[in-house]
Amino acid sequence: MFSLKDKIAVVTGAGSGIGRAIAVVLAKRGATVHILEINEEEGQGTLSMIQKDGGKGQVHICDVSHQQEVVSTFESIGKIDILVNNAGVAHIGTAETTTEADLDRIYQINIKGVYNCLHAAIPLMKKNGGGRIINMASIAATIGIQDRFAYSMSKAAVANMTLTVAKDFIKDNITCNSISPARVHTPFVDGYLVKNFPDNQEEMFEKLSQTQPIGRMAKPEEIANLTLYLCSDEAAFITGTDYPIDGGFIKLNS
Repeated sequence: MFSLKDKIAVVTGAGSGIGRAIAVVLAKRGATVHILEINEEEGQGTLSMIQKDGGKGQVHICDVSHQQEVVSTFESIGKIDILVNNAGVAHIGTAETTTEADLDRIYQINIKGVYNCLHAAIPLMKKNGGGRIINMASIAATIGIQDRFAYSMSKAAVANMTLTVAKDFIKDNITCNSISPARVHTPFVDGYLVKNFPDNQEEMFEKLSQTQPIGRMAKPEEIANLTLYLCSDEAAFITGTDYPIDGGFIKLNS
């Protein structure tokens, strides 16, 4: 089950965290994984992990916010069976404290970046007879998260793009779903704690962990395993659906 043998997958932002975990898992199940990264060193780090396990992949240095870079990169790959739109950036702030520059940066990467990859990948998938698209949204797309104004806006846009793409291309054998994680233990979380709570990192880590009713943060590999399922032939009947993976955050905190 969940074999991706002979499949060609593109994973954006695959140099660390959730994206790296997804790239590694897809490669383990047989996919050739094309890593789209703006940071070459991090991209090569992911590729090394894939190759160490006997998998196949390639690194492409690409800024997803630049459409021509994205189109050129996808055209160089050619055949694409799977697209995982994972690249994104976070931002902390309210409508009052978020600057225009902050909002523009979030838009360029989290919204336009997803659009650029959809715009480039869908024609290739249609030519190939279909494909799987997974967009990384967030629980912030559907519920209010304090101090996450711009980020929440961007992830709500991702969730809606998922619905419209699923509807527009269902007859082309293209499925499109999204995943909405709660807090995941990634290098971003560690960096956030070092920057903002240098003297009590362990205490704040535990406090953040306890915001999930299950009592801990998700592991990147857990998000990757759900992604694997949605990319597989076993999920062929699923489209236009968002999957919260949140340790009970949405339902048990409401």
